[in-house]
Amino acid sequence: MIYASGRRIWGLMYRHIALYRASWPRLLELAYWPTLQLCIWGFTASFFAARLGSPGIIAAGALLGGVLLWEVALRTQMGLALGFLEEIWSRNLGHVFVSPLRPWELVAALVGISAMRVAIGLAPALLLAWLLYTFDIFAIGPVLLLFVANLMVMGWWVALGVISLILRHGAGAEALAWSVLFGLTPFSAVFYPVSILPAAVQPIALALPSAHVFEGMRQAIAGGGVAWGHLAWATGLNALWLAAAIALFANQFRAARTSGALISIGE
Repeated sequence: MIYASGRRIWGLMYRHIALYRASWPRLLELAYWPTLQLCIWGFTASFFAARLGSPGIIAAGALLGGVLLWEVALRTQMGLALGFLEEIWSRNLGHVFVSPLRPWELVAALVGISAMRVAIGLAPALLLAWLLYTFDIFAIGPVLLLFVANLMVMGWWVALGVISLILRHGAGAEALAWSVLFGLTPFSAVFYPVSILPAAVQPIALALPSAHVFEGMRQAIAGGGVAWGHLAWATGLNALWLAAAIALFANQFRAARTSGALISIGE
């Protein structure tokens, strides 16, 4: 049973890998936006470091770390959501579910593809951060893996929520695949602490795992050690939001299968 599921998951992953292997523009697009964002914010960070001295260097590190880690969440979310949209655009969703493939196997395959997209897309940006700005995000230490893991999980549950809306509302909701996580950026405290936000908005920020991740990242870059409290909050919130997103996806998938939307969606 496990072997059969693994073969089905790999089969769907290979379909997407083949698309990237045969198309260099697709591969270029993966690295384009993370690299562009790094260059824009990298020069801004260099300006702060040159003008403000030691405090500016700390601020520059926080800016570059925020850019790179937020790209992890963005690329993860887009990788999963766009992988699902690829099946819709190619009119392949109905064919996929005529096969023995189960919904969770589809999601598992798309999760694997999104992880691959993150690795390919961020590798050039990480290299440029070191070459152009002498910034090494790995200097944070092993805790970086916990930051990345929490942001990837957040990207996945946001993507499941977007996919659920697409299943419910059809092609009209496709634009959400690009916009939802950008809309959460102001509340995620990527470039500034939560305390800067208006008091009425702070509870919204603290309900997001990303805000706790970036608060912890800034503490680590400033030499304040590991913020285990923030990491615990991020992990717990991710578990709650992921469970809610899975329940929503399962409900919308059943409804789409019953109504026939799996075949007609996108038309």
